[in-house]
Amino acid sequence: MATKKSAPVMHVALLRGINVGKAKRIAMADLRELCTALGYGNVQTLLNSGNVVFSAPRADAKAAAKIEKAIEKQHGFTSRVVVVTADQLRAIVEENPFEEAESNPSRFLVTVLYDHADRARLAALAKQDWGSERLALGKHAVYSWCADGILESPSLVALNKVLGDAGTNRNWATIRKIQAMMST
Repeated sequence: MATKKSAPVMHVALLRGINVGKAKRIAMADLRELCTALGYGNVQTLLNSGNVVFSAPRADAKAAAKIEKAIEKQHGFTSRVVVVTADQLRAIVEENPFEEAESNPSRFLVTVLYDHADRARLAALAKQDWGSERLALGKHAVYSWCADGILESPSLVALNKVLGDAGTNRNWATIRKIQAMMST
């Protein structure tokens, strides 16, 4: 009797702080090769900012560590990596509390957390009054509506100060593009 082969699990690796300025440069073709060499399939990148979609036979809880180690070995620098599955990304999208995201995605950031325990450090920020800005905590991410733009957003500055490198930001348009890539 033939065994039924399960469908591969789609993942996205979100790299923090690469290709910003002159430091930590990595070509997306090199990043695709790196992930393919680690044994991942269907490897694709989005934009030039470290978004790598790939498949694995099952959810790979060690993918972030593997990718971080390979980047350091092959490129000589470190980059924090958070990996979420397609199901986890779907939950992040569904948890979005701000309707404004769809109409103005460049003013809406999603900060995907490396460790869900970091949510506790952010509770006080989420309760603060940010004027026209808003901040909300989800299970896997923090949602930041930056009404006046992201460059000088007080709530985003505070969020990044508390988190340090314990999360990575993507705007809503990028999140939705990644989600579309993962579902094809």
